[in-house]
Amino acid sequence: MVRSMAPPLNHPEPPSLSRRNFLKGSALGAGLLPGCAGLISAPKKYITEGRMRHACIGVGGQGNADSYQIGSHPDVDIVALCDVDREILDGASKRFPEARLYQDWRRMLRKEAGQIDSVSVSTPDHMHAPITVAALQRNLHVYCQKPLTHTVKEARVVAAEAAMSRGVGQMGIQNHSNIPLRQALEVFRSGVIGPVHEAHVWTDRPAGWWPQNVERPKGKDPIPATLDWDGWLGVAPARPYKDGTYHRFAWRGRLDFGTGAQGDMACHLMDPVPWYMELGDPISVRSDGPLPTADAYPAWSQISYRFAATRWTAASGTSVTWHDGKRKPDDLLASFGVEDDAYSNAALFVGAEGALLVSPYEPCRLLPEKEFGPTPLPELKPLNHWHQWVESCFGREKPRAGFTYSGALTEIALLGNIALHFPGENLLWNGELFRFTGRDDATAMLHKPYREGWEIKGLS
Repeated sequence: MVRSMAPPLNHPEPPSLSRRNFLKGSALGAGLLPGCAGLISAPKKYITEGRMRHACIGVGGQGNADSYQIGSHPDVDIVALCDVDREILDGASKRFPEARLYQDWRRMLRKEAGQIDSVSVSTPDHMHAPITVAALQRNLHVYCQKPLTHTVKEARVVAAEAAMSRGVGQMGIQNHSNIPLRQALEVFRSGVIGPVHEAHVWTDRPAGWWPQNVERPKGKDPIPATLDWDGWLGVAPARPYKDGTYHRFAWRGRLDFGTGAQGDMACHLMDPVPWYMELGDPISVRSDGPLPTADAYPAWSQISYRFAATRWTAASGTSVTWHDGKRKPDDLLASFGVEDDAYSNAALFVGAEGALLVSPYEPCRLLPEKEFGPTPLPELKPLNHWHQWVESCFGREKPRAGFTYSGALTEIALLGNIALHFPGENLLWNGELFRFTGRDDATAMLHKPYREGWEIKGLS
């Protein structure tokens, strides 16, 4: 994806402040604008030599998988582990008994200065950007879980900080490197379905995975002795601890901590849409589902985007519709002869000559199959997304999901989450000026205040 913007550091920016003038006055503009390399030179990336000394921040759940995968690279030593939950931390230390242990990532970054080369960030969503930016500012390599950030402004800032850092970034969308999406890319780029005029993306989340469409619980429970609750809250507003409500998994549906079904799964499932079609910023975004509650995302959503034309789309551009909560375009699928329920997390590209059904978990299918027959799939070698990032840190490859690309992908998902608060309205998005046209109330939701004591340079 080609980006044509850089993040304003403070909002709102004066209407007269052009993109180029902003770049001239801001180091954060480096590397994000085509043709602007002469304005500010991006630093040479830090190339790890010898063995890469890695620290894992968040080692439960997906963090457990991240630490295992990164630690399995033959040139990596896991030298430090950090988690706000001492019980989880002690469990991870059994796998890496030589690693130094921390419950506060800020202390870890201070104490480990000069002793680590890289970090992985596998925390709840609301802490992704603060930790990632702090690490990039220290010129550390960063592997950050999806979604890259919790707010749209954070995504811009992370991408800009990555451009100025000597560290190498990669977002944890391992499906981007896996065979099904890479095979589907080659089928799509063959041009067999013709120019795309619409695409649909859907997921079975959140139904049955974590609660949404709920209110904030009343009361409070004793904080477990092993848990640093203040550290878990981090930049988020303070609230009482409730057993089983937030930590360790149910936070995903809460506005203050998670990004709902779209934030959780769009970075996987919507990934092929801007990737294959080389899309830029959306022109507009619209929600046609229910409102969130005061504390949580709705039970389901349907978000529609409009994108300008590229060489892969119709001349008028393309529409992209996101469906979650087990909703998907069944009538459209049936019109192409798809009546099975196998693809519960997938994307459908509809072109002038046919359609392509894409999933990270199943082989792609050209539709209608009665016309195309079996879809020919190229033979590809497996790639390990975590190892590929490590190789990038050594300067042997380029990251497959670097923070410029993954920041833009995250923005698309998070713009949809803003649209949830304005159902039935077509919000016009100006990525160049970083605002919704004529909607200051929507623009105000591009970022959030950080809790006192948790300020991060460039974000707060």
